[in-house]
Amino acid sequence: MSLNIIDLIKGQLGPAVVSQTASQLGESESGISKAVSGFLPAIVGGIANNAGKPGILDALTGTNSSSLLGNLLDGTSNNSMVSNVLHSIFGDKIAALVNSVATFAGINNSSSTSLLNMVTGAALGSIGKYAADNNLDASQTKNLLEDQKGAVSSLLPAGLSLASLGLGDWGATEDLRAAENVNVTSYDEPKVEVTRGGNTHVNVDTSENDGGNSIWKWLLPLLLLALAAWFLWRQCNKPATESTVTTDSTAVMSDSSAVTAPADTAAMTATKTDEDIDLNGTKIRGYKGGMEDSMIAFLKSDSYKNAPDDAALKDNWYTFDKVNFKMGSASELEAGSMDQMNNLLAILKAYPDAKIKIGGYTDKVGNEPSNVKLSQDRADYIKKWLTDNGVGSQILGAEGYGSQFATVAATASDAERAADRKMAVRFAK
Repeated sequence: MSLNIIDLIKGQLGPAVVSQTASQLGESESGISKAVSGFLPAIVGGIANNAGKPGILDALTGTNSSSLLGNLLDGTSNNSMVSNVLHSIFGDKIAALVNSVATFAGINNSSSTSLLNMVTGAALGSIGKYAADNNLDASQTKNLLEDQKGAVSSLLPAGLSLASLGLGDWGATEDLRAAENVNVTSYDEPKVEVTRGGNTHVNVDTSENDGGNSIWKWLLPLLLLALAAWFLWRQCNKPATESTVTTDSTAVMSDSSAVTAPADTAAMTATKTDEDIDLNGTKIRGYKGGMEDSMIAFLKSDSYKNAPDDAALKDNWYTFDKVNFKMGSASELEAGSMDQMNNLLAILKAYPDAKIKIGGYTDKVGNEPSNVKLSQDRADYIKKWLTDNGVGSQILGAEGYGSQFATVAATASDAERAADRKMAVRFAK
């Protein structure tokens, strides 16, 4: 399967959207995240299993992706197209689905209904946009969707199943149904008898019908116990000097060789918290070792002032930790992005002699000319914003590199490719 649609849609349902939705619905962020994790595979599986219906393909090819993705919660609550798709997929099972996910996530049914509409809108918008960006016709879109069949059961979170969602074996492929109906040969358990004298003995059936399996009923548990004991011994006897080294995901990268971020970026950044960073007596909030902290340290060391020319600076890029554009957009930032934009503005105003260049990057998915244009437009957006806020003379350039420095394969998951989708700045002269 060349594309994981689940990962594609997750890009629209990130932490910022979860936080905003939780606040708007009056629910906890953890509850919203759990509900989304329950709805997402069920909806994708539903669309995939009904890809042959004209109404589904029409909804995808006729979707105004920007309208849906730009206002996921409010824009999908009373959207007739979303409602029609849901009824086409789930029919009379919608109420059971809503109730099951609400119970699983610990949210009320009203919030669960809103999230069902929101996740469906995100799915339609993301798939429709991908099809449009890659010039997929109806037949190719149908094939893309059918590649996702059978994904429901395997991707549902622990605690949810098709049956618990009120879907029965809905969405299961013929291969899956066949596997579930395989008859498994059972073996008699060893018979334990107690004599009148209180002694016990075990009668083990060694007939040919067991095919030699009786001995394994005793040997296998012993082997597993021995393996568990060895593992615990090994864990308890690890050298005291052994430690885990965690690196900061905000790496300085070079024009000629972009640094690859760890595949599990979320795990690396999950423990980061904002701290006070000293900017010549003023406090700004950012990550220790992050973009702001690194830039300020560089300026305070006089390394910028002492650099003889631009060539001495061009390899040191500082990647934004928090500035993210909405999927496919060059003019809409994700919630929380402006905090770091304002921090960069404050740094430039504190060091009026410092000049920068802005770079935009994309992953390897999609048409390269389109990627270059998107990254250029995003770089230009940041340049214009800084210029409009009074530091235009300190911006020496803005360039979009597209996927030129991307290192993650186009076939990787959306989470892995996120390392290549970034905005960065470097000092310039």
